[in-house]
Amino acid sequence: MIKTLSISPSDALLRLPQVLLLYPISRSAWFAGIKTGRFPSSVKISTRSVAWRSSDIKVLVDSLKSI
Repeated sequence: MIKTLSISPSDALLRLPQVLLLYPISRSAWFAGIKTGRFPSSVKISTRSVAWRSSDIKVLVDSLKSI
């Protein structure tokens, strides 16, 4: 019997191009915002790859809508 892993949308990981589609700023501005704490930090998924939790990005986008 094959088991499948169900991942809810809030558990999904987004790579940088996907994040920048949802929050359209430049790459350099994104990384500067991470450094200052304005944007969420990444999750390391391998030795040279990072991603962001979709739930963290959703909170960020929702906070922008409330302004």
